[in-house]
Amino acid sequence: MLDHRPRHPLPAGDRRLRPAAGASSPGSRLVSLLEVAGLRKAFGGVVAVDDLSFALDAGRMLAMIGPNGAGKSTCFAMLGGQLRPDRGSVRLDGRAVTGWPARRIWRAGVGRTFQVTRTFGSMSVFDNVQTVVLSHRRRLRSLLRSARGLYREEVEALLETVGIADQQARVCAVLAYGDLKRVELAMALAARPRLLLMDEPTAGMAPAERGALMRLIEGICRERALGVLFTEHDMDIVFEHADEIMVLARGRAIAHGTPAEVRADPQVQAVYLGEA
Repeated sequence: MLDHRPRHPLPAGDRRLRPAAGASSPGSRLVSLLEVAGLRKAFGGVVAVDDLSFALDAGRMLAMIGPNGAGKSTCFAMLGGQLRPDRGSVRLDGRAVTGWPARRIWRAGVGRTFQVTRTFGSMSVFDNVQTVVLSHRRRLRSLLRSARGLYREEVEALLETVGIADQQARVCAVLAYGDLKRVELAMALAARPRLLLMDEPTAGMAPAERGALMRLIEGICRERALGVLFTEHDMDIVFEHADEIMVLARGRAIAHGTPAEVRADPQVQAVYLGEA
């Protein structure tokens, strides 16, 4: 029995149950948006991620959960290019991206948000998002006197999408934390990603704000056919919004399936509820 417990127990019942992704007719093989095979990373004698394999289709939300130290952050760092795996492969839309540096992976279509928001506090909401757009289009703000007018419609559309168009002139330093999360989401979307890696997107938010943000993310996922891989400690959020759930323990996936399948898995019950 594993002795590390998450902060929240599994909720008692599903509000929505969905079919597993990737169903196809016999003899056919559909390429998933993200395909991970045999991923491994060790730090000295400590194996953080061990033989991890999974796939994520476009328009689907996959929650990666597990106790602290299970390997979630290390997995995200390898997918985002911050860490190079010791072995294994990562493919995006069928293209091998294993070991690519973070900026190259970002340009290939992988966006990321973090548990602690990363915005420029002294800059306006508009300028934060526009800076990402300019960088992605390889336009340098410092060399363009008229940068303010570039991609204005695109930036304003992104701010409208995440629900903060009315705050575009405010500097990020004065925003409420929930609004900062929306700014960061707009910044991630500004690079036109196919895949979003979201590290605890609702961390630090009030319960009502959590649900609103996750409904927004889910809507964007469906409308734009994005793949969303997210970590989350709030199990109500996970079981409400994830199409699939993957449970990690000691660097390995011990369960992967629909919310109903994962809840019924004996190993998951042992990890989360301490039952033998």
